[in-house]
Amino acid sequence: MKTLMSIKNLQKYFPVKKKNFFQVGKDYVKANKDISIDIFEGETLGIVGESGCGKSTFGRTIIQLQRQTGGSTLYYGDTIENFMPAYVKKVYRELPKTSTNYDQDLNMIEEMERQLDHLEGQEKENLFEQLRISKIDFDTIYGNTLRLVGGLVIYEDLKELSTILLARYDIASKIAASKRDLEFEKQKQKMNAEVDETEIDRIQQLIDAQLVELEKIEERIEEIKEPLRGSQKFERYEKYRDDGIDLASLTKGETRILRKDLQIIFQDPYSSLDPRLNVGDIIGEGLLIHKFFKSKNDPGYEEYILDIMMKCGLEPEFIYRYPHQFSGGQRQRIGIARALALQPKFIVCDEAVSALDVSIQSQIINLLQDLREKHNLTYLFITHDLGVVKYISDRIGVMYFGHLVEVASAHDIFNNPKHPYTKQLLNAIPTMEDDENSLWDIEEKFADFDFLYSKDGQHDPDWIEVEPNHFVACTLKNREEYYETREEQLNELVTS
Repeated sequence: MKTLMSIKNLQKYFPVKKKNFFQVGKDYVKANKDISIDIFEGETLGIVGESGCGKSTFGRTIIQLQRQTGGSTLYYGDTIENFMPAYVKKVYRELPKTSTNYDQDLNMIEEMERQLDHLEGQEKENLFEQLRISKIDFDTIYGNTLRLVGGLVIYEDLKELSTILLARYDIASKIAASKRDLEFEKQKQKMNAEVDETEIDRIQQLIDAQLVELEKIEERIEEIKEPLRGSQKFERYEKYRDDGIDLASLTKGETRILRKDLQIIFQDPYSSLDPRLNVGDIIGEGLLIHKFFKSKNDPGYEEYILDIMMKCGLEPEFIYRYPHQFSGGQRQRIGIARALALQPKFIVCDEAVSALDVSIQSQIINLLQDLREKHNLTYLFITHDLGVVKYISDRIGVMYFGHLVEVASAHDIFNNPKHPYTKQLLNAIPTMEDDENSLWDIEEKFADFDFLYSKDGQHDPDWIEVEPNHFVACTLKNREEYYETREEQLNELVTS
């Protein structure tokens, strides 16, 4: 499956106002402490957990409605070459200084890894935690450099390389802007908006001319790479190359451009709609902001809005009505239509059915399922209703106090849970039978790992694959022995 979003070590902290003038330092509410997960194209990833565990913050943060405090969020619905954000230029410009520090810090991490083999007990655990944090800091500082430059970081004349890459950025950014303009005009055609065919031809000719200029710079970069190929160090760093867009590094303007791809259906269908706008204006507002249509009088504007309304189960005569004239279920359909109008690739459904009664919930869920199949949408479905998430999700992630503690398929979460907190959630589902034997054993013991999490911030540092595509946060009893006895290396990584 193609990865649409890759979240690594995401953190979101909210500063707390000082209690008094003499207080030293800052306090934070750590809503998302250290989350790593991949979201695949076309799937529905459910996120469950008790109120206050950080679910909604996670959804809003990955689409950058709230800027993340740390970590990386890579988006693969577009590529660096097609977007060329400003942080690419910054990485190229600062390459000589960054790469010098990069080697120094990498050597420190490798030395810590070697020391782990000679330590035992608490001393080893302390160094392991220090190593984990160092790797997170390393990726925060140098991740984009490795993803963009790869093995070229070992080139001896980094100032020369920086100059060449900056020249490449200048022409590549112009090509990216031209391609976005061309794609925009083609998307307007699909919406039956007014399109200038002469403008499309002009943009295509401009792109062709710019590509010739870019090819010359690419040839020079290949000349630099050629003698480096075969070097063990070059090949190691080249594996880090990645064409994903780091959403956390984008400017506000660049985030705004991608907003049409990354939409959200808000939790409250009552407060999320502007009471001063009618349904047509609410759905069409994004279309005008992103200039898919020049104005409301554009040919095809109203026709397109009516088509979206019909897909979302809204009658055409509703277009001039206002939010206060609708029920909760109808308002939620308006919110869905607003998110769908821009033809997004990824939608955060933030407890989209929690405020609705059961019969309306089923209608909205079925509608979301139908729209996903028709438009190849990807959902992050946030809820605390386990019955709903079981029905709609392909995979489910369980959150506890800002951490992901278990991720698996919906079937495995409900039929073979591993984490005690997941079992507590399942045991809390109301049933008609009073049978204690049907409850999951929260005290179950495992041979290789324990669960030492707590509400006061203590967490389990190991993220292991206990079964294929079934991950759990735990504390390994003997980390070295565990990895040595594995018949095959799965997808383990260290997280929080």
